[in-house]
Amino acid sequence: MNVKKLALVQTIALALAAGSAWADITIGVSVSATGPAASLGIPEKNTFALLPQTVGGEKVRYIVLDDATDPSTAVKNARKFTGEDKVDAIIGSTVTPGSMAILEVAFETKTPQIAMAPLPPAGDKAPWVFTTPQNFTQMAIAIADHMAANKVKTIGFIGYADPYGQLWLKAIQGAAEAKGIKITASEAYQRADTSVTGQALKLLAANPDAILIAGSGTPAVLPQATLIERGYKGKFYQTHGIANRDFLRVGGKNVEGTIFPVGPMLLAEQLADSHPSKKPALEYIKVYEAAHGVNSRSTFGGHGWDAYLLLNRAVPEALKKAKPGKARHAGISPGLARCARGSEGAAGQPWRLHHERQGPQRLRRTRRSNGHRRER
Repeated sequence: MNVKKLALVQTIALALAAGSAWADITIGVSVSATGPAASLGIPEKNTFALLPQTVGGEKVRYIVLDDATDPSTAVKNARKFTGEDKVDAIIGSTVTPGSMAILEVAFETKTPQIAMAPLPPAGDKAPWVFTTPQNFTQMAIAIADHMAANKVKTIGFIGYADPYGQLWLKAIQGAAEAKGIKITASEAYQRADTSVTGQALKLLAANPDAILIAGSGTPAVLPQATLIERGYKGKFYQTHGIANRDFLRVGGKNVEGTIFPVGPMLLAEQLADSHPSKKPALEYIKVYEAAHGVNSRSTFGGHGWDAYLLLNRAVPEALKKAKPGKARHAGISPGLARCARGSEGAAGQPWRLHHERQGPQRLRRTRRSNGHRRER
């Protein structure tokens, strides 16, 4: 059994031991189905409605609440899950700030959490939180590798004025420095902003070879559209937070040629049969697109599916360790940790870099270069 699965099993086992090990499993889910991250949270909400009624062979109940992309609401949801609903685990949130806020409650109440957004290192809280997306450093290295291969020497940065943008800035600073790439300008904006003209003018004045935008969903279109309108002619890079069709729909021609890293789920059919993510990704796509239409797949919904896969593998082993009459959530988190580290799911661990294109095939497959993937 791999290390990540071992840690997950151990954490879940602690959670399940808090009550009768034979009662139904209850999972609290906080998603950003409204607010700036709605284009990410809606497919996650849709995914939980499609999950099997059992997890690890046990009957499961999902309590799904909307946190409106608001960390304070995410905390309220987490408090309800742990205080009123007595959940065995929490899945959420959709975005990094909300997931970080939930972690405080998860750690305080010793309730295992599976975050559907990348998080910074959690320190002493780490045993209680597990993430399904790729982390900041992993994706930043992918972007920096591509930049270096394409002779990018200077970059500008604009990202959310919250932990997602801040953590991306830190990650790209390290990755870019390792490749001899200099960040010549750095700006920030709010998720709900309707104008970034001031920030765009400062980036234009620096005239970098490329610009990295650290946003997610449709709000990530605004800086790119503004820079194009103001005449910027360099390369655009975005993060894995924009990998959905709403970004394409809102961005239109302004996002053509954008380069960004993603996990393998969006192009699952193109994966080698031996790829560990291909089978679970295709299974998820079949279920999701049967309900929501062809090409409705979403990498963010895939993060929710991966959370289910982790629980499905961890719960049976956690139940073996949980003892009737003990605190129920003394058992899930060690179980989760066992499953989570090194697991491969629908979203998977590997990344690819893609160009955005208008037309029937908008995501283009990449080829491997120096152990990574780059666009053709």
